[in-house]
Amino acid sequence: MEGQLHAPAHGAVATAAVHAKGQQHPIKLYLVVWGWLFVLSTCSYLVDYFGLHGYTRWSLILLFMVLKAGLIVAVFMHMAWERLALAYAILLPPVAVLVFVAIMVLESEYTHLLRVLFFAAPS
Repeated sequence: MEGQLHAPAHGAVATAAVHAKGQQHPIKLYLVVWGWLFVLSTCSYLVDYFGLHGYTRWSLILLFMVLKAGLIVAVFMHMAWERLALAYAILLPPVAVLVFVAIMVLESEYTHLLRVLFFAAPS
């Protein structure tokens, strides 16, 4: 009976060791991701270098920022290999926050318009 208690534990340790060994990724993956991060950072710098202004500037900067963050989360935080439920649990809340911020921006434009129309000093 005592041998039976130790056998599953030893099997679990061996399985965990094999699982941990299978989790290692080739160095090429990390070098490719590093290269893409370098390229995206360069593109972000070039937005300022070329003197882009307004919505184009901010859209490009935010796009490059989101792409870099996505690469970091997917590869260095190993989200690309996680279960879909865990990925949704981590990625969906920031997306929901962005949607709510967009709704607030639209609402603020509407509120500002109403204040200008109704509270403006009569001429």
